[in-house]
Amino acid sequence: MKTLCALLLTVVALGCSGYHAPSSTTSMSGVGAAQITSIAPTGVSAGGPQFTLNVEGNGFASNSVVYFNNTAQATQFVSGNQLEAIIPASQIVLAGAKPVYVLTMGGIYTASNQASNMVNFMVN
Repeated sequence: MKTLCALLLTVVALGCSGYHAPSSTTSMSGVGAAQITSIAPTGVSAGGPQFTLNVEGNGFASNSVVYFNNTAQATQFVSGNQLEAIIPASQIVLAGAKPVYVLTMGGIYTASNQASNMVNFMVN
C-alpha cells in the first residue's frame, strides 16, 4: 500500500505541469519570457526548399527552441539575442501565416516553461 501511495504521489507531482500549446494570440509572453523583435526572412514561397530562419530578440537561452507553425524546430543558440532554426521544406508546402515563437524550458530564471511573443511568418 505504501508503494502504491508513493507511486501515485510521484505521478501526480510529475504529471501536473504538462505542456500546453500556446494560444493563437500574439502576446504569449510571461514574466521573464524571451521576446522576439524580428525574424528573417519574413516569408517564402510555398513549396520552396528548406531554409534557415534567423530569430532576433532578447532573453534567449541555450535551451530555447524555435517553434514554427506550432512544431519544434532544430535550433542553434547563437547568443542571448539570436537563434537560428532549420525550417524543413515540409513546413512550407501550404500557403498561409505560420506562427513563430520561442519556448524556453524552465531553468534558474523561470518557474516553468516560458513562451515568447508570437510573430507571423508568411508562406505565399
